[in-house]
Amino acid sequence: MFFNTESSAILLLDDGTYFEGISFGAIGTITGEVVFNTGMTGYQEVITDPSYYGQLITFTYPEIGNTGINNEDNESSHPSVKGVITREVSMTSSNWRHEISFDKWLKDENVVGIQGIDTRALVRHLRESGTLNGIISSEPKYSIEDLFSFLKKSPSMIGLNLVDKVTTKHPFKVKTIRSASFDKRIKNRKTNPYHVVAIDFGIKQSILDRLVAHGCEVTVLPSKASISDVLDLAPEGVFLSNGPGDPSAVESGIKLAEKLIDYEKLPVFGICLGHQILGLALGGKTFKLSYGHRGLNHPCGLKGKVEITSQNHGFALDSESLNSDKIQITRFNLNDQTVAAISVVNKPFFGVQYHPEASPGPHDADHHFNHFVTLIEERRRIVD
Repeated sequence: MFFNTESSAILLLDDGTYFEGISFGAIGTITGEVVFNTGMTGYQEVITDPSYYGQLITFTYPEIGNTGINNEDNESSHPSVKGVITREVSMTSSNWRHEISFDKWLKDENVVGIQGIDTRALVRHLRESGTLNGIISSEPKYSIEDLFSFLKKSPSMIGLNLVDKVTTKHPFKVKTIRSASFDKRIKNRKTNPYHVVAIDFGIKQSILDRLVAHGCEVTVLPSKASISDVLDLAPEGVFLSNGPGDPSAVESGIKLAEKLIDYEKLPVFGICLGHQILGLALGGKTFKLSYGHRGLNHPCGLKGKVEITSQNHGFALDSESLNSDKIQITRFNLNDQTVAAISVVNKPFFGVQYHPEASPGPHDADHHFNHFVTLIEERRRIVD
């Protein structure tokens, strides 16, 4: 029987599978695509990553919440996920950096949670059946029929443009690193910074931090910025950010990338959704993965060179759709051989499917930021 106690909650999938559990966070009823992240750390960064906008995130690590929440590790100003699914939540914050408990933070941010379910069984089900829409409810006023009715109205991720939900409304500049207290990688010491325009499809704060750390001054523009909006700022390079939803539905971003490719004069670097948009602008196609890549230990490489990478995406570029005469696949995901990185032959355009800023995750791929600024430096020498 559902909702047999005041703290009861249910997770219902659109194929009829359900899990009964215990409510935490906000009380409510919320629908979305149910996905899972296999990382053992970084729940705060994951929940605030705009690439997860509108999703119900399942954590495979059995307990989360034990380090609480602090104000330094957010990737955006508020949580991006709609709901959180986990085996167990720690109500005690055992970390000197924490400023608020995990449960209190979710309540304040109106994020619905369910714990006490068999997350291993849930993840195995999603791996076998493919990603499903689901609904979390901790409100006993709703019947199972009501929940199914709500669930049927939840849109498919295919064809869904969510970028408009997360992009900045107004341009802004970033010149300094948010916090350097724990990241001991190179810091920004450049007296003549590279001027980069970043197109915000759902950019993470850590990406901005890494660009600044590698010597860039960044002007962030909304996702619907035009080629004239970009060129009027006289940038030395253009960055296409990560973000949520179906990349093929982000028509304004694809058109901008096409114009940048035609312009040819500026280095272009894309991460995750930005990488896919770059591939689409080059004539490629994307497809939806069965259950996506979301975790911190995805091996990517080619010809004996391997990087362990942080990933968060549900779509990928179709390798057969890429013109091999002008597009080079520089890395594959070694788990399933999907495209992990591309570059354009003899042009300063490249993209990576993973997250080289590694927040959370390993630092193997940070060199891609260095490659980007190297391309800018080469252009600067030619222009000068």
